[in-house]
Amino acid sequence: MVDYVRKWSVRADLPLTQLVSWLGIERSKYYQWGERYGKVNEHNAWIPRDNWLLDDERQSIIQFHLDHPLEGYRRLTYMMMDADVVAVSATSVWRVLSEAGMLKRGACTPSKKGTGFIQPLRPHEHWHVDVSYLNISGTFYYLCCLLDGYSRAIVHWDIREQMTEADIETIIEGGRERNPGATPRIISDIRRNREGQR
Repeated sequence: MVDYVRKWSVRADLPLTQLVSWLGIERSKYYQWGERYGKVNEHNAWIPRDNWLLDDERQSIIQFHLDHPLEGYRRLTYMMMDADVVAVSATSVWRVLSEAGMLKRGACTPSKKGTGFIQPLRPHEHWHVDVSYLNISGTFYYLCCLLDGYSRAIVHWDIREQMTEADIETIIEGGRERNPGATPRIISDIRRNREGQR
């Protein structure tokens, strides 16, 4: 149809749009035909692509996995390339093994991320170091508090002009002197905060 319209548009010296409307074809439909002109008819169904895996390649991937059952699909991909078995992407290997039901699901330990902090069950089990700023007459000072993780009570506090690791250790020792025999786990995010400020 595209060749027909083009041929008679030139011979009759008519605009394409005029001839298309006389033939009762929608303009958008004709332009769609023009875009697909000369291409393989693939708009109605999937056709095999050059990069699709062959059956023997799929079998090679499955067999290689059976020969190396402890390796993950990404490592298998590169091992197969090195061994000149098959050269495919890691996603193709994953897809083949997944379709064959050969990937272990739920074999890894679930992450505890987002499940919350495990709270202490008694006083002086955890001490949290909390540092904040104080503005006293235009000068900034550090207020360092040592909090009990169980009761949230202040174990010890101090105001400092600077905040170094030695200052923190001095404040922790002050808390230990006030609570002899306490062996708490010290929890602090001061190092992470300092790295974030750099």
